[in-house]
Amino acid sequence: MTAPRAVVLGWPVRHSRSPMIHGHWLKTYGIAGSYEHAEVPPEAFPDFVRRFEAEGIVGGNVTIPHKEAAFALVDEADPEAAALGAVNTLWRQGGKLYGANTDGLGLLANLDAGAPGWEGDRSVAVVLGAGGAGRSVVRALAGRGFDRIVVANRTALRAEAVAALAGSAGLAIGYDELWRWLPEAKLLVNSTSLGMTGKDPLDVHIGELPEDAVVNDLVYVPLETGLLAAARANGNRTVDGLGMLLHQAVPGFERWFGVRPEVTQELRALVVRDIEGR
Repeated sequence: MTAPRAVVLGWPVRHSRSPMIHGHWLKTYGIAGSYEHAEVPPEAFPDFVRRFEAEGIVGGNVTIPHKEAAFALVDEADPEAAALGAVNTLWRQGGKLYGANTDGLGLLANLDAGAPGWEGDRSVAVVLGAGGAGRSVVRALAGRGFDRIVVANRTALRAEAVAALAGSAGLAIGYDELWRWLPEAKLLVNSTSLGMTGKDPLDVHIGELPEDAVVNDLVYVPLETGLLAAARANGNRTVDGLGMLLHQAVPGFERWFGVRPEVTQELRALVVRDIEGR
């Protein structure tokens, strides 16, 4: 029996740290298997996935720009993927191709680990951005029972579509209305790429947040974003985006290699050293 082989699919994808994460787990648990980059252009993506079995691939992670295309290919999707129309985890089982979306799970596990008790007050959460990450965030927070989930975005129509994922709890606003909601927020999540290395900074007046609010930035390069630095100076608890990357990887590894891995400080330190170029 050949060793299981898994991949991360994207275009581009060489920047992905998923092989480092899964490679660490393979070594830690003494599993004979492999996990590698698979840089696949959009036009070749469907054929590549259909060749999984022939290539000895048991599954893989899916990143930009293939998540919606992956959803269209699966025989069966989990509830999260079905609600979002996007898949980030693929696996073969019983001759079928299955898909899941574990981004929301990763978000919640990261908050649970990084800010214990963060959901003690579920009155108002504010989410910045209405892209794919924002959709996962809103869906996850709705599942945790927040009374009001406010989605702020430059484009009103996109904000409305994402806020709708929270049902009656969702509210779409423009950035010019943030001042109305930040003083009530118990959680603020940045799901945009603003503040990432090479991107424009995120301009949010953190001073309007109550001190007991938790601030989570999904950006993890750099680990200490301008938003998190300002929030910490304001007295808020902060959670960086690296933990979401680590925790969302857990279910896929378990599917492909048969062991549920742990997100440890040793793994985090390994990835942090890589991010910081040490």
